[in-house]
Amino acid sequence: MGCVKVTVQNLEVVRVDAEKNLLLVKGAVPGPRKALVTIKETVKAMA
Repeated sequence: MGCVKVTVQNLEVVRVDAEKNLLLVKGAVPGPRKALVTIKETVKAMA
C-alpha cells in the first residue's frame, strides 16, 4: 500500500459542472474515495 501511480486509458469525460467543481468521468477510476486524481489530455492520436 502506498503511493502508486496508475494510468487508465479510454475514459470519457461526460460532463463538467463548473458551479459544483465536478468532472464526471465514464469508466472506472482506481483508488480510494476522496483521493486526488490527475486528469491529462491524451497523448495518443485518435484513429
